[in-house]
Amino acid sequence: MPRPDGRTYDQLRPIEYILDVAPHATASVLIAFGNTRVICAATIQEEVPRWMKVQNVQGGWLTAEYSMLPYSTLDRKDRDSSKGRPDGRSIEIQRLIGRSLRAVVDLKKLGQRTLCIDCDVLQADGGTRTASITGACIAASIAFNRLLEKGKITLQPMTKKVAAISVGVLKGETLLDLCYVEDRDADVDCNLVLTDKGDFVEIQGSGEEATFSQAELDSMLAVGRKGITELCALQQEAIESAMKPAEPKDLQKLAAFFGKK
Repeated sequence: MPRPDGRTYDQLRPIEYILDVAPHATASVLIAFGNTRVICAATIQEEVPRWMKVQNVQGGWLTAEYSMLPYSTLDRKDRDSSKGRPDGRSIEIQRLIGRSLRAVVDLKKLGQRTLCIDCDVLQADGGTRTASITGACIAASIAFNRLLEKGKITLQPMTKKVAAISVGVLKGETLLDLCYVEDRDADVDCNLVLTDKGDFVEIQGSGEEATFSQAELDSMLAVGRKGITELCALQQEAIESAMKPAEPKDLQKLAAFFGKK
């Protein structure tokens, strides 16, 4: 079955990234899964939540927030602030991002600090949560490396990398990294979160007015693992490239980046 962008069934969309797009964050990355584009920023705060102090919990904390900017979708999406509260989907996704990162971070090595992850969707074309988790891991890893460089911590808190990808079944065929129209029409939609060691962090899957077989689940898991392996290799490339100082030309790439179709 031909896909809208001509990819094979097990092929990721083009994955691109630009580092340090948010200068006031400890680390940040603008990550693109095809036409889905998300800024993931990691900010270190030299304090922990009050509940940790009250309960005398040792180590640090990691929390995440997720939002879709009004112009990220075809039809303008009202800001959560205009409605007086975050919508249920945003809350569910930011909790997923937080769980995914906490699964691979040793918070005791962070000390009495909080790592705040902010994921803001600039453009949505399917897979915003998977792009957010994948980009957040890059930003968090770079932020920890910068703490190490400054001597604020002595051990790396990031124990593994974590990445996420969508898989689904459409017209009987298993597909990797669904774009919006594929996600909309899929009979089965699944999001996988795995570490670079191949361990599962979370599986979210459901039939859309349909059921799916064990064979289809096995197929989605196999295709998803392939995609996660590729994403983890890209994460490592991004983390290593952050060891070089950012230059003005890095931010100048943004105009070309957003001019792509």
